[in-house]
Amino acid sequence: MNAPVLCVVGARPNFIKMAAILPALAALPTPLATRLIHTGQHYDPAMKATFFQQLGIPEPDLDLEVGSGTHAVQTARIMCRFEPVIETHRPVAVLVVGDVNSTIACALVAVKMGIPVIHVEAGLRSRDRKMPEEINRILTDQLSDFLFTTERSAENNLVAEGIERKRIHFVGNVMIDTLLRLLPQAPTVAEVVQTRHPGVWPAFTQEMAFGLVTLHRPANVDDPQTLKELMLCLAQQSKKLPMVFPVHPRTRQRILDAGLNEVLARSDVILLPPVGYMEMLGLMKSAKVILTDSGGVQEESTALGCPCLTLRDNTERPVTVTEGTNTVVGRNPEVIASALDEILATGGKAGRIPELWDGKAAQRIASLLGEALR
Repeated sequence: MNAPVLCVVGARPNFIKMAAILPALAALPTPLATRLIHTGQHYDPAMKATFFQQLGIPEPDLDLEVGSGTHAVQTARIMCRFEPVIETHRPVAVLVVGDVNSTIACALVAVKMGIPVIHVEAGLRSRDRKMPEEINRILTDQLSDFLFTTERSAENNLVAEGIERKRIHFVGNVMIDTLLRLLPQAPTVAEVVQTRHPGVWPAFTQEMAFGLVTLHRPANVDDPQTLKELMLCLAQQSKKLPMVFPVHPRTRQRILDAGLNEVLARSDVILLPPVGYMEMLGLMKSAKVILTDSGGVQEESTALGCPCLTLRDNTERPVTVTEGTNTVVGRNPEVIASALDEILATGGKAGRIPELWDGKAAQRIASLLGEALR
């Protein structure tokens, strides 16, 4: 058997992107052999056999089971456990996606062992060095031999950082590949809410207007005062538009610790347990507006044509603002309220689908790698 491409994932969004890449590599006239390596950086109880079946990919060939820890501990643990994987498989390349600790850790091990590194979703920049993900993005790009970008601005960022243009390839967005493929199979919002929270909104219908909320970033949930202001804002705005809020366990604990559960219980903010990818698609495709601090959700909302309010001071995905449906509003409750009022009054930014977000990004990646790695 030919030497494989080791495809590294560390968190659920990585699997969603890899769900487009793996089939594309396998569909080449001469398929590229792959091995799917899960570092175990994020434990997600939703990642059972059905999760992989829905995405149409096999379960990981290997789980490094690194678990949680500080950035230093987690990154070091991944590096120590990934090195023998390279020694065993002697891959033709290591492919990493996104900007999690697994991304930089495995890229660093590979390049020090003389293995080419492929970075999918390269060149995104928030200009905020306080974000751990920004550091991971910058360093991974410097180490990579193949840099696949999702938007034109990413190439400009990379060139400005001294990376040769011949290493950069604008291919589109693999996350949108997966979204477009699976969207027709997504459940209705009524099915999601009634399954996840029986008895809540028993009259909930597909036609009922609602906002969708996702929050997980430390800047929003770890500071008690910031979290309090955001939760009070959501509770107040839910009087205008009911809010569906699938809550990450860590975020839910922060809400409880801050004594904010009762505030939300008296509002029209509906707290759901974490939802799977297909359920999230069902919620996003029916939402009137999405309020988020997630980079991936900013992209998905643009692809779906749904107005998005990003509760951060910046975004590493500017095309979602300049061409898409996204508006960066920060954390000021008055600014959030004003932006929501504008959406309710006008329908929000229409936006358009960015260049090459056409469901074929993974095919372009596979075609380029099929030629380069022979």
